[in-house]
Amino acid sequence: MEILTKYFPHLTAKQIEQFGALKGLYEEWNAQINVISRKDIDSLYEKHVLHSLAIAKFIAFKPQTRVLDIGTGGGFPGIPLAIMFPDASFTMVDSIAKKIKVAEGVSEAIGLLNTDFAIGRVEQLKEPFHFITARAVAPADQLYKWTQQYVDSKEEFNSKINGYIFLKGGDLKEEYKALKQINKKLVVEEIALSSYFEEEFFDTKKLVYIF
Repeated sequence: MEILTKYFPHLTAKQIEQFGALKGLYEEWNAQINVISRKDIDSLYEKHVLHSLAIAKFIAFKPQTRVLDIGTGGGFPGIPLAIMFPDASFTMVDSIAKKIKVAEGVSEAIGLLNTDFAIGRVEQLKEPFHFITARAVAPADQLYKWTQQYVDSKEEFNSKINGYIFLKGGDLKEEYKALKQINKKLVVEEIALSSYFEEEFFDTKKLVYIF
């Protein structure tokens, strides 16, 4: 938990309480439904929570921002972001029902009021969103193909243009090339997470912003 206050020293008492509850809740849920690898549960705050909050280093979502988190699994990055930005709303989608059950259970246990959940494929959604997030779910070009119609192109009020914020790793040149083949007007920005966090885990991790 100290790793969070190291990088986000201005958390409120409520946020500290909510973040502090996550480890026990995920341990409890993980004993029933394995959503986090056994070896990672001890480093939950570094490898899952802080990793998710790289997005909060990149952008502070303004009130009324609607964010779609695709392939959320047990709720990453959606739940940490929902704690960080209580006045924005987060819709978390996963095709695996038991994973959504975990994310929903954790959200309810810590009293989040700005989350909702959907089981199934993202193509079934009806509403537009300002931003779409995903963490190590699928290649960026695939995610774009699945969701391009869900980015709200009319309502812009954040510091960044509405678009995609993905947490990824490795060499992404081929993904970017495939993206440009779909839409050559897309702008892709890549930020090394080592510029935000000093822990070795982040040395190969990246934030990819597409608009």
